Amino acid sequence: MDLLKQLNWRYATKHYDSSKKIKSEDLNTLLNAVNLAPSSYGLQPYKVLVIENEEVRKNLQEAGYHQPQFTEASQVIVFAANNNISETDVTEFMERTAAARNINVDDLADYKGMIMGKVNNASKEFLTTWASKQCYIGLGFLLYTAAQLGIDACPMEGFDAQGFDEILGLKDKNLSSVVVATVGYRSEEDKYQNLAKVRYPLNEFVINY
Repeated sequence: MDLLKQLNWRYATKHYDSSKKIKSEDLNTLLNAVNLAPSSYGLQPYKVLVIENEEVRKNLQEAGYHQPQFTEASQVIVFAANNNISETDVTEFMERTAAARNINVDDLADYKGMIMGKVNNASKEFLTTWASKQCYIGLGFLLYTAAQLGIDACPMEGFDAQGFDEILGLKDKNLSSVVVATVGYRSEEDKYQNLAKVRYPLNEFVINY
């Protein structure tokens, strides 16, 4: 299948060809794919930041342990969790749902009450962790879609999250950086593109019951 061919083709790109930029329509496809990713209750408790400014990216590279992807890639994409999930978020979600489905928001009262119960009875730490996990679902959709478009990507956790938050002013937005993906096109000099993938045999990876 073509999708498996593309997933075998992709790898965590270490060096990009900085002269090659992603077309705006392809970037929009990537972002729309992330936007369509599932999340708990559909709340989407995170934001996606697209970083193209060269000066900002140089600063991020400093906080990213000087990894070249931050300045070589076409874009740096930061997944940032909502660290202040509240009743306001639930109410706004209900309003969007009612508008999208052409129903009265009062018809969603039971659904709203269920989500409110979780938000009101959970600690802030739990909710922040919960939101952070949703970021990885979005990241997976980004990586998959990039592979299908022939766009290289590298998921990255190796960065100073507090440094990123400060550089991007995330605290004021009630956000905290969780994971990053750089996207673009591989450099011919990146030796990692020629390495064989190392994975478990499927019969050892999958446990059947």
